[in-house]
Amino acid sequence: MKERFLEAGKIVRSHGVRGELCLEPWADSAEFLLQVKDFYFDRMGTQPACLLASRPHKGRLLVTLRGVDSVEKADALRGRVLFLDREDVRLEKGQYFLQDLIGLRAVDGRTGQEYGTLAEVLNTPANDVYRIVKGDREYLFPAVSHMIQETDLEGGVIRLLPIPGIFDGDGEEA
Repeated sequence: MKERFLEAGKIVRSHGVRGELCLEPWADSAEFLLQVKDFYFDRMGTQPACLLASRPHKGRLLVTLRGVDSVEKADALRGRVLFLDREDVRLEKGQYFLQDLIGLRAVDGRTGQEYGTLAEVLNTPANDVYRIVKGDREYLFPAVSHMIQETDLEGGVIRLLPIPGIFDGDGEEA
């Protein structure tokens, strides 16, 4: 079951003297988080942060929260993680929340051979990389569109189109 409230980012410092907070976004960009109606201090959505305003700044998101109107109050929130309600945001076709990808079975799109479980998504400058684990074996798979046949969240599977050598022996079981 998909979690409704997801990690949006971490408060890393205050900004200015009026209590504005600098959020390190755990999303594709700070701009993506502009569509969020409110942030929450917990993953259950029971503690709203009462978002008054937000704006991108140097790759981060500056946020103003109700009741946070001084440097001291802002600094007290440093290190806190803010959560978003997945219902507040829209994803483009072919975009997914990373949390939803973790745990998918990775299989060959042509043969159906199972390679393991998608355990982590690594962000690299060129493209994301999937860390796929099967037993004590680990594989790194480039998350580029022409190598991904299908992502089926409901079915719990991602169908890959690997090039020879990624999964030992040209895709044969190692």
